[in-house]
Amino acid sequence: MLHRAPDSPPAPIGHYENFPVASLLCPAHLRAPIAAIYHFARTADDLADEGDVSPAQRLLDLQAYRQDLQDASQPQPSASARWPQVFGALRPAIHTYHLPLPLLHDLLDAFVQDIEKTRDGAGYATQAELLDYCRRSANPVGRLLLHLYGVTSTQALAMSDNICSALQLINFWQDPSRDIPRGRYYFPLQDCQRFGVLQADLLACRQTKNATYLIAHCAQLACASMQKGAPLVHLVPGRAGWELRLVVQGGLRIADKIKALHYATLTRRPTLRWWDLPIMLWRALWM
Repeated sequence: MLHRAPDSPPAPIGHYENFPVASLLCPAHLRAPIAAIYHFARTADDLADEGDVSPAQRLLDLQAYRQDLQDASQPQPSASARWPQVFGALRPAIHTYHLPLPLLHDLLDAFVQDIEKTRDGAGYATQAELLDYCRRSANPVGRLLLHLYGVTSTQALAMSDNICSALQLINFWQDPSRDIPRGRYYFPLQDCQRFGVLQADLLACRQTKNATYLIAHCAQLACASMQKGAPLVHLVPGRAGWELRLVVQGGLRIADKIKALHYATLTRRPTLRWWDLPIMLWRALWM
């Protein structure tokens, strides 16, 4: 779900992450609220996704987590918070920077949807339905960061949504070999039918010719969304704009690796390595 990595403090569970958060490129005064937002989302993601907890218990935990979020928005802190390590940092960020609470609730809505779809063995009917999921699972993070940077134009928000949705989608097409065995299905049924991909082949992670065409199509749509949002790097000021350049190039670099595998991500998972950084830096310079 999330594809960011904190500098400090570490997340409670080890995660592979594609893209940096609260890095040295961020303005120093914003590192604490950015890290607080990250840990809020990361912990909620873990509640929805980690361990052997039943779906019913996951939903109850997220309901309690949402209540802690609501309490954190109040003038006085609650003594009954179940996740003080999260909301102790998020609460001052909410009040100091007037964070839009609906965006934080949108993230929780997306995690609830993930639990319910996994529980029911359900997927997404169309690209539009999948993008609506991205609107709540990914786009709020970009909008929260823009809020902190003081960038609020309609144009900038739309570009941010394109970038964040693209990052989410690129991660989906990077990860089907992991997601499908865990009951997560992100290939839209309409596209599967268009390319003649059988559900049985996807469930078995069989890299058929038709599945390859499907993944190529999905990856190309994600890259187009990224390119559409990329001009945002010129609207975000200072070092934050340079970090955004690296985030964009990180996503595009993963897309390169998906393509280099001939879109065979039902059986193999591309990842970023240290030697990808010089390529990303060079491309970032020319954005």
